[in-house]
Amino acid sequence: MADEISKAQVAQPGGDTIFGKIIRKEIPAKIIFEDEKCLAFHDISPQAPTHFLVVPKKPIVQLSQAQDSDEALLGHLMIVGKKCAAELGLTRGYRMVVNEGPDGGQSVYHVHLHVLGGRQMSWPPG
Repeated sequence: MADEISKAQVAQPGGDTIFGKIIRKEIPAKIIFEDEKCLAFHDISPQAPTHFLVVPKKPIVQLSQAQDSDEALLGHLMIVGKKCAAELGLTRGYRMVVNEGPDGGQSVYHVHLHVLGGRQMSWPPG
């Protein structure tokens, strides 16, 4: 996890991201779900036994930069996350996380929802 925090401290918004490349199928990913609005796929550096991301196809740089018109899209990410969690057998619960900015641990500047489960989550988270 310290590595992700280090990445977040130096990451900069702007330009193409790894998520844009995954959405365009330029980089392979283990896809769980896809529709016209988003893509859900397993995280390449899982922090829990089950860890996947739900990424909007619309490139919203940060949650703080989302527009009011993005409300339905952002809600859609959570519904997709819920459905994928059920599909993957996370019956005892899971955590959904959106990282915002350097102090929030955001290392990729394309909004994405982390869904983590398969173990007891600790509190506070970090």
